[in-house]
Amino acid sequence: MIARIISIGTELTLGQCVDTNAPWIAQQLAGVGIACGGHVTVPDDRHAIRDAIKSSVRDAKWVVITGGLGPTPDDLTREALADALDSALHLDRASLDRIEAFFRDRNRTMPRANECQAMIPNGAVPIENTCGTAPGIRARLDAADVYLLPGVPSEMKAMFERDVRPSLHSTGDQAVIRQHVLHTFGLSEADLGQKLADLMTRGRNPTVGTSAADLVITLRINGHGATPDAADGLIETDVTEIRRRLGRHVFGDGSDTLAHAVGLLLGDQGETVAVAESCTAGLLAKRLTDVAGASAYFLEGMVVYANASKQRMLDVPGELIEAHGAVSKEVAESMAVNCRRISGARYALSATGIAGPAGGSPAKPVGTVYLGLASPESVQVKELRLGATLTREQVRDRTVKIALNMLRLELLRRKE
Repeated sequence: MIARIISIGTELTLGQCVDTNAPWIAQQLAGVGIACGGHVTVPDDRHAIRDAIKSSVRDAKWVVITGGLGPTPDDLTREALADALDSALHLDRASLDRIEAFFRDRNRTMPRANECQAMIPNGAVPIENTCGTAPGIRARLDAADVYLLPGVPSEMKAMFERDVRPSLHSTGDQAVIRQHVLHTFGLSEADLGQKLADLMTRGRNPTVGTSAADLVITLRINGHGATPDAADGLIETDVTEIRRRLGRHVFGDGSDTLAHAVGLLLGDQGETVAVAESCTAGLLAKRLTDVAGASAYFLEGMVVYANASKQRMLDVPGELIEAHGAVSKEVAESMAVNCRRISGARYALSATGIAGPAGGSPAKPVGTVYLGLASPESVQVKELRLGATLTREQVRDRTVKIALNMLRLELLRRKE
């Protein structure tokens, strides 16, 4: 009782795009008790797609395929499915009507090329697409149900949830697999593993696994149960224990980011923040304002890349820069304090550093950054030595995350 996922697209096999559909589908399958036996990625080649379909149905009860349903000559999944079914394609009038209506509702004339999207293999049935032009297709091949969905994630997800998931749920009889995701910051993967060693023992239910990405360590707790409630109950016990052991290192669940965690704390406490950035050049302000509702707490951001800008916009004394350099504890402190005063925010963050790849020195190599955090009572400065081997983008990304975490921890301290 397993499923297989086939992702179609030469852009995927060449590594030009990242396949986000297959992981999402696998999680949805697990949620209704269906194990995924494998993911296959094939190029836009009719024979390769046909062979992948025929191979997958040999040992799978369900096959979910995404991609290759567009109106261009390289979209060949419909034809490949017809080949696998040893069938011909026919024009589905209802599907064509919906495609024409899609264009008409947008005051556009449907290009003739889109007509091919209404072609369905004989013996198969269309799956309505309410978000785009390409209908999906459902077919039966050997002992497997085959679902063909568009590669556009928003269209694929809507169709899966509305039409595919209900049919899977009615036939799945395996143990349900549920997942909870926790994000942590400030611990290495090794340290985290030591703290949670007993929870990560092989053979446990739930299973607890980790993955690391640019200073954020993510925990995935997977619970197996006869019902969703049973699996969720197992997971909740571990989540509670992990939060107890890791404390403030846990900053969020699911899709939460550090900026989201900071935004929640600022909003709950009725506080405001402004930022003054040199090496990060606006990235810190962007991350904070990526969160919906940021206007309630984010006042302004100042990008003061040049020394003259630091003096003119933030009143950083020229003699301070001359004496200590723009990348220094003293300048970071002045930037934060003056940003808070000028903006009127309760908190202000500053960042000044050397993102590279050039500009470093023996005393201050590439990756040297100073962060300032000014609050109503004090100002703190953190020196970072991120390492000269990081790329410019990595230095900036890590600088922003550490700055956000500084503010998060300060807000948590004041909350107590």
